Amino acid sequence: MAKTRSVPDLWMIAATLGILAIGIVMVYSASAVAAFHDYGDAFYYVKRQMIFAVLGIGAMFVTMNLDYSFWRKWALPAVLICFGLLILVLIPGIGVWRGGARSWLGIGSFGIQPSEFMKLAMILFLAKLLSERQNHITQFTRGLLPLLSILGLAFGLIMLQPDLGTGAVMIGASLLVIYVAGARLSHLGGLALLGLGGLGGLIAAAPYRLQRITAFLDPWQDPLGAGYQSIQSLYAIGPGGLVGLGLGLSRQKYNYLPEPQTDFIFSIIAEELGFIGGALLLLLFLLLIWRGMRTAITIADPFGSFLASGIVGIIAVQVIINIGVVIGLMPVTGITLPLVSYGGSSLTLLLTALGILLNLSRYSR
Repeated sequence: MAKTRSVPDLWMIAATLGILAIGIVMVYSASAVAAFHDYGDAFYYVKRQMIFAVLGIGAMFVTMNLDYSFWRKWALPAVLICFGLLILVLIPGIGVWRGGARSWLGIGSFGIQPSEFMKLAMILFLAKLLSERQNHITQFTRGLLPLLSILGLAFGLIMLQPDLGTGAVMIGASLLVIYVAGARLSHLGGLALLGLGGLGGLIAAAPYRLQRITAFLDPWQDPLGAGYQSIQSLYAIGPGGLVGLGLGLSRQKYNYLPEPQTDFIFSIIAEELGFIGGALLLLLFLLLIWRGMRTAITIADPFGSFLASGIVGIIAVQVIINIGVVIGLMPVTGITLPLVSYGGSSLTLLLTALGILLNLSRYSR
């Protein structure tokens, strides 16, 4: 296929670097108090975030200049390796407990989260399989069921950690790829009903999930327990007003809002930078998602189109869930804000995936 663009999408690059820059500044602002208290170094978290940002930008540069057809050959090995890592992380003594889940492989404060890499590997695998068997996707048993079986197995392994948030992002992005490939809405609608039933089963199997649901509906029923994070998040957003309290002047980061540099970093952004700062960040995400979907729509190769849709889906689903949780529209799920929240595996993976998306943009019409 002849290239129709000599350079990647510059708007996409600008949005990515803009979001990343905001993220680094806000990781420092949100974490400085806790980092100094816990480690005696206010820069503890932001230094690590910057290391992973540099590594991620390097990976993005490589994948941006690597022809996307390379990933067609490695899609199956990638998903098999990730399945192996998801099994390995469940073995006591190998997997590391953090935040109430056995989700990590690594030593000390540095590690990788296999479920994060499975999100991209699954998109690669689905894009390859659907581009080769797109004419079967309208058939439930020959087309859709095998894909759902593989997707369900990956989701099941992630839930054994347990990590409902990452699993939900993988499912959402994967279903977007399947829909773009031409799956019937009647089939997907039936699956949605089954998914609601399965979600009810997962909630019933773990009482803490039921507590999160009830806390979401009325956090004041348990203000010092299940509803604590939601209440403190709203306490951060409310005083921010139009222009915020000022960069670095958050009150909630003083041990009121737990882990403000990760899942609830948008609360600190709204508190310090106000509605204007939060809206600017969301506009950058909308620009990134729009340019990514434009690439998916205008690229002629089905594999490239499905791959672009899946990468955009990972980002969009994660943003929707994170912001929904922060402003009280969804139960707390433990989803980070892409490119903004503190986290090495997530940041490196997303920048690598965005490099692939930027390479795909070279081929858009």
